[in-house]
Amino acid sequence: MPNSRKSAAFAGSALLLFAAACGSGGESDTDTVNVQLDYQLRGNHGMFYVAQELGYFEDERIEIEEITLGSGSPDALRIIGSGRADFGFADLPSLVTARSQGVPVQALAAVNQISPLGMCSLSDNVELDSAEDLLGLTVGVHPGGSTYIFYEALAAANGLDRDRIEEVTVTPPYENYLIEKQVDSVVCYIDAEVPLLEDAAGGEGSLSILQGADVGYDAYGSGLVTNDEVIEEDGDLVQRFTNAYLRAFEYVAENPEETARILAESAPEQADNADLFERQLQADIDHSFTSDVTEENGLGAMDEEMWNSTIDILAEQGVLEGGPISADDVHDPTFTDSYHAEN
Repeated sequence: MPNSRKSAAFAGSALLLFAAACGSGGESDTDTVNVQLDYQLRGNHGMFYVAQELGYFEDERIEIEEITLGSGSPDALRIIGSGRADFGFADLPSLVTARSQGVPVQALAAVNQISPLGMCSLSDNVELDSAEDLLGLTVGVHPGGSTYIFYEALAAANGLDRDRIEEVTVTPPYENYLIEKQVDSVVCYIDAEVPLLEDAAGGEGSLSILQGADVGYDAYGSGLVTNDEVIEEDGDLVQRFTNAYLRAFEYVAENPEETARILAESAPEQADNADLFERQLQADIDHSFTSDVTEENGLGAMDEEMWNSTIDILAEQGVLEGGPISADDVHDPTFTDSYHAEN
């Protein structure tokens, strides 16, 4: 007579194994991922924190293990490309440069439809009405970063003789160099440093800002990125992550004050930064989150013509390595397009 207790235990184990096998790709599974940011916390990082705080990631069966602050887009892209992070946020022109160097990264959504980069000066020192106004000035530059690529492209697009500009190497953050008048102008993000610079310089109107998008720098800003392997091996995860991110993006664009609160509460050291985050977000809402493309296709939508313009600007600077880069190499619009088609 068989051991009924042993047989029952075996049958129960078999059923559990069968259920686990059947459920390995099922909707009850939760994927755990890591996120890498490009820099210290900013307003346009809010989508990740909103999606986490409001349960959008949970709704898509995603658990965020860690959101890591960064030290610049080039490093962030290498981390994402190596698989040490699954998703992240980075400067998209820097992504093109990284891709040309063999880093396997792609953009999933364009957050800044136009670049938020510009040149800043103190209004009581010099007014920047055109790129030519940089001639004769002392300009702070940070070689090797995304801001330097922007600076070189801006100069080239406007035919500036850089021998007529005194370029001084600076390290981020740049605020003190400008405020203390060690330089006449620095590269600045209208959605990052500008609110800090304005506070230090005397408030609204104390800065003269020449936005690159107004003087021939037709390129994307930053966006949501991942690596080739995640796209190839788990497109379903990429779609679910993009769904949660874009849902949060829509919330952020409508609720900058609440987003700023969520960011300020994300860590003790951010507690006093709610006003700063809100001002950063408002700059993006006013200047870079939307375009004709997003009006037609939704937030985060990407346009091949804009990608080609971004690539052309970089190619003209000679910063692309390893042969020609196409728009198809650096972005995959299918996940953002699918989200908006369903919503």
